[in-house]
Amino acid sequence: MRISVILGHPNKKSFVYAIAETTVNVLNKNGHDVRFHDLFEENFDPVITGKELVEDDSSDPLIRKHCMEIQEAEGIIIIHPNWWGQPPAILKGWIDRIMRPGIAYTFDQESLEDGIPQGLLKAGAAVVFNTSNTPLKRELEVFGDPLETIWKNCVFDFCGVKNFYRKNFGVVSKSTPEERQSWLNQVETAINQYFPRKYE
Repeated sequence: MRISVILGHPNKKSFVYAIAETTVNVLNKNGHDVRFHDLFEENFDPVITGKELVEDDSSDPLIRKHCMEIQEAEGIIIIHPNWWGQPPAILKGWIDRIMRPGIAYTFDQESLEDGIPQGLLKAGAAVVFNTSNTPLKRELEVFGDPLETIWKNCVFDFCGVKNFYRKNFGVVSKSTPEERQSWLNQVETAINQYFPRKYE
């Protein structure tokens, strides 16, 4: 399977990066075609221009590459920290520039009127791993878990990917090495569940 893995974190020593390494290693072990993108390493420009927005196209070869790969992806994995209840700005810009009309979704005349798009992504599953320093109870009771809404409803369901899984790991700042290893084991389990070995 062609799997797109998108990482949004500037620090290669972070636990987020360890999640990404584990993810890619398990996917490779399972025999998948992995397209890994470290957005900060690539110097991905998250700012969409007025011209690009109006024309629904980009002359930037990196943007064209990402668009082509996300169209071809049979699975999508997003990895990032929780910053202010949102993905980092570089990843929000990736959504703006890549999950675009004609690539990830479209509207016909009927759907334009009721605001319900036709999803164009063919990925069979989307998985999101994120880290947080907010306790889960507070995240749910005070903030309402906005990342679940963003990724599940506003992005993947909107673009036609109904099989969705998200796992939050935290509190990272207080975690022990044993806890972090346990979390990485959970990452491996999730990858094996959603993107198993090709012969299974």
